[in-house]
Amino acid sequence: MVQNKRFIYASEFKGNIKPENFKLLHEELPALKNGEILCRATYLSVDPYMRAYGSMISTGETMVGSQIAVVVESKHKDYPVSTNVFAYFGWRLYTICNPECVNTGLNITGKLEAIPDFEGLPLSYALGALGMTGNTAYFGFLEICNPQPIETVVVSAAAGAVGSHVGQIAKIKGCKVIGIAGSEEKIKYLKEELKFDEAINYKTQDIRKELSKIAPLGIDCYFDNVGGEISSDVISLMRLNGRISACGSISNHMV
Repeated sequence: MVQNKRFIYASEFKGNIKPENFKLLHEELPALKNGEILCRATYLSVDPYMRAYGSMISTGETMVGSQIAVVVESKHKDYPVSTNVFAYFGWRLYTICNPECVNTGLNITGKLEAIPDFEGLPLSYALGALGMTGNTAYFGFLEICNPQPIETVVVSAAAGAVGSHVGQIAKIKGCKVIGIAGSEEKIKYLKEELKFDEAINYKTQDIRKELSKIAPLGIDCYFDNVGGEISSDVISLMRLNGRISACGSISNHMV
């Protein structure tokens, strides 16, 4: 028998997330039935959207989340041992799953997908650049903002999983890219590693004043990850026919 560990949603999220919002359970999993596979977690993703799911799941349920896992035992012909898969297994070490079923009673949502050969790229990219965050940045920025060469693009939460991708895509498109972040370490990361043209520390600098100096003609595209006062300052400097992609509002997540 396999000994499993999983985190359950133990109490309602209020203000900052606390350890007591979760509880770690130890359990013994049953033997596989025909058509089932046993997967062991390789990577888990912790994302801002999970906070909102606190109002959608019941106390005692497995904490939601996406996962890269490897098949360690199989009774399904299409998923042999060593197959890497992506699924919303949540915060658990082992998962028994029938790939033909959307929900097996284990709080599994969404379709299980076998991960193709990444030809040398890290498997973790399936949760990042080639996964939800990368796709959010790619489609959210290109389809909503439709950036053009030499346009000025501002990205809030620019050092985060989505914002960092947006900034690099904007640079590839030939834009002037300004990132907003909350520490000097992040500012250095944006400018030196990701090659943003400019970066503003919202904790120590006046955003509207700095943006007015950096982009005196205004802002063409704004990729908004935070909402709140930061976005109000950026939006006040948008040019006529500017485009805004409203991706998130993390400044209000602790309410």
